[in-house]
Amino acid sequence: SSGMEMIYLKTVFKIIGISYIAEFGAQIVRDAGQESIASKIELAGKVLIMVLAVPIISIIIETVMKLLPA
Repeated sequence: SSGMEMIYLKTVFKIIGISYIAEFGAQIVRDAGQESIASKIELAGKVLIMVLAVPIISIIIETVMKLLPA
């Protein structure tokens, strides 16, 4: 009913899931005393989130460009 396409909603849910899993995994590894591996897990989560967010960001940019006067 919001007018949002279902594929974007699924992408947002995937992003939320990746962030929770990455944070949970990083905390477990950090508790084991492996700070460097925990930072790599967090970096991988951020990269995956950015890759998934590219289509959403492009739609937002297109919408803003349509709103600007020509």
